[in-house]
Amino acid sequence: MIIDGKKIAEGLREKLKKKIIEFKSNLKIAPGLSVILVGEDPASQIYVKNKIKYSKEIGIDSEVIRYPENIKEKIVLDKIIELNKNKKVSGILVQLPLPQHINKQKVIETILPEKDVDGFHPINVGNLSSGNESKIPCTPLGCLILLKEVEKNLSGKHVVIIGRSNLNGKPMAQLLLRENCTVTITHSKTKDLKSECNKADIIITAVGKPKLVKGDWVKKNAIVIDVGINKTNNGIVGDVDFDEVAKIAKAVTPVPGGVGPMTIACLLSNTVECFKRANS
Repeated sequence: MIIDGKKIAEGLREKLKKKIIEFKSNLKIAPGLSVILVGEDPASQIYVKNKIKYSKEIGIDSEVIRYPENIKEKIVLDKIIELNKNKKVSGILVQLPLPQHINKQKVIETILPEKDVDGFHPINVGNLSSGNESKIPCTPLGCLILLKEVEKNLSGKHVVIIGRSNLNGKPMAQLLLRENCTVTITHSKTKDLKSECNKADIIITAVGKPKLVKGDWVKKNAIVIDVGINKTNNGIVGDVDFDEVAKIAKAVTPVPGGVGPMTIACLLSNTVECFKRANS
């Protein structure tokens, strides 16, 4: 089974669109999303373009605030503080990566936790790890939704996560612990990665190494979620050797068309959730 992230994301966007129509009917206002983009990074330009496109399609009032590469950090921070105070703005997102002279952590911490649609603020990170209500980072949330399309009950499943980043690996582990999974986080210092993967009911990889996970790394009927996006001479590929793994796994996500569309759909979902809480 190939897990169709595009189709599942489309379904989520349709549900969100209906909710926003209700909000507009009942409250006479719509959710608002402000995206700050610094510099001319080509990948960031594409990501932001897609985020704005889909947010407008479902009825979110969205805007991009663009700054040149050499913008002073204070100007960015002051803009975030201004957006924090603006009641029309439900969610704030600063597109990463940022230029080296801008302190990423300071930027993240300046966004109000209740408007942090990326789920990166330390308060949201702490709430997630404590099992409290929190904003959940979009990629791990998207991965969880994709998993549940294949397996509704994840309780007792052994999950191997490849990669320990704050963006995916760590929050993914917290989400899966909530689902009563047994979670192993592996990384560049793991001694026998293949052996760890062979034990897994579910493998989730996000390390940026083309075709790292081979067919003989995956046990029969495992579920494989590929978060990796790697540019190669043969086009874009994931961290998983898709052709090999698809013959063995119960289900696998393609790259592109798997996790990527879900990440954007979950950003929109987080924006709607921020709006809902602010107006409840």
